[in-house]
Amino acid sequence: MAAEDLVERRSIDVVPDDERHGTAFSQFTLWLGANLQITAVVTGALAVVFGGDVVWSLAGLVLGNLLGGAVMALHSAQGPKLGLPQMIQSRAQFGVKGAVVPLLLVILMYVGFFASGSVLAGQATAELTHTDDTTGIVLFAAVTAVMAAVGYRVIHALGRVASVICALAFVYLGVRLVERVDVSALLGDARFDLPMFLLAVSLSASWQLAFGPYVADYSRYLPRTTSAKATFWWTLSGSAIGSQWSMTFGVLVAASAGDTFLDNQVGYVVGLGGTGLIASFLYFVIALGKLTINVLNTYGGFMSMVTSISGFRGLKVLGPRGRAAYIAVIMVAGTAVALLGKDSFLTSFKDFLLFLLTFFTPWSAINLVDYYLISRERYDIPALFDPHGRYGAWRPDALVVYGIGLLAQLPFLVTHFYTGPLVEPLGGADISWIVGLVVPAVLYWTLAGRGAVAPGDGPQPERGASPTADEAPAP
Repeated sequence: MAAEDLVERRSIDVVPDDERHGTAFSQFTLWLGANLQITAVVTGALAVVFGGDVVWSLAGLVLGNLLGGAVMALHSAQGPKLGLPQMIQSRAQFGVKGAVVPLLLVILMYVGFFASGSVLAGQATAELTHTDDTTGIVLFAAVTAVMAAVGYRVIHALGRVASVICALAFVYLGVRLVERVDVSALLGDARFDLPMFLLAVSLSASWQLAFGPYVADYSRYLPRTTSAKATFWWTLSGSAIGSQWSMTFGVLVAASAGDTFLDNQVGYVVGLGGTGLIASFLYFVIALGKLTINVLNTYGGFMSMVTSISGFRGLKVLGPRGRAAYIAVIMVAGTAVALLGKDSFLTSFKDFLLFLLTFFTPWSAINLVDYYLISRERYDIPALFDPHGRYGAWRPDALVVYGIGLLAQLPFLVTHFYTGPLVEPLGGADISWIVGLVVPAVLYWTLAGRGAVAPGDGPQPERGASPTADEAPAP
């Protein structure tokens, strides 16, 4: 393949039919590779670190991965149908300019995940290059930015490589862990505690839901004829299996190693595997797994920034220099946050995950209700770029519902810096994410559904720009 074919030319514009390629299985390898990584291990460990037992932590993590993963996979199924990045679709709900409201929070998410990933990957990179953590973080961030700048093809290639190498490494680490730990004793100490169970559900659900604002970015090049059901199931299975595998490992490590793991997550995992060449390989695996997900975060941040600015400037196409500039901004911001927060990673990351969930569950609810139930999988693509078109510049109904969805969660939210007033009557359980899905979904359906334009009415997009009525149904 020529270099000019490898470097992506598209940004937020529609992918034409003659540039579509791949199969739905590509979503499985991408999301499996993106989830077999050290930060997912830490996320699983948090369920035990904050007081849960092994059995019910694992059960809660499974439930959260399936529920959050299903929502995330429904977003993925939109990609082949529309050929658009995920957040451009938000203009149909919030308006061409109004979509900037959730987008600003999405950009913050990407910077935060870039930073948290760089902390752990920087430690591994430092060991591989025999430098300090600061240098390792900077080197890792630079490699991430270069790969994100190349774009879609290299991202999927990286996912295929990572899914195989990281899976083999996790099998090896799992065997080593079972040799050291009495797993039957850990599983035999089961004590159900509702708040801790719901914390585990929230941790894994937030992990999955956080992919929602960019998951269609990586399915939008699939041929238009790709089955929506296949896209849904391959995405869900790759993401849920990968994350649960990593989180299960994290639960067992945290339950057996305690402070030894908490003091140095990367060092403990590598030490579990061995020394010498094996240790070097495991440091490489940790860096590779984090590279996969951080490239997704950087690419998604770039897409979100372009979407935000284009809503006001009318920009549709971006050249290589513009792409590099946007990606550099994400890299610099994420690296700065990583360097500032690397010494208080564990507590900060848990609060970051749960706080993010507050902002993205209402967005997911509104987007999915609009796409599947109101618009019935059809959007007027040209109108998504025209503030004077069908969707307008601002959609007050969606913005109000989004705001209500945010506020409705606060009484049920539990973080290090804020606990809602209804948490104690529920025994300390955090159910804010459930409220954040249900309340805006019902409100948006009530408000927007009544005035919805039927898919067959009004101006319709041309073939090659938007789906037609005879295409595959949603899962």
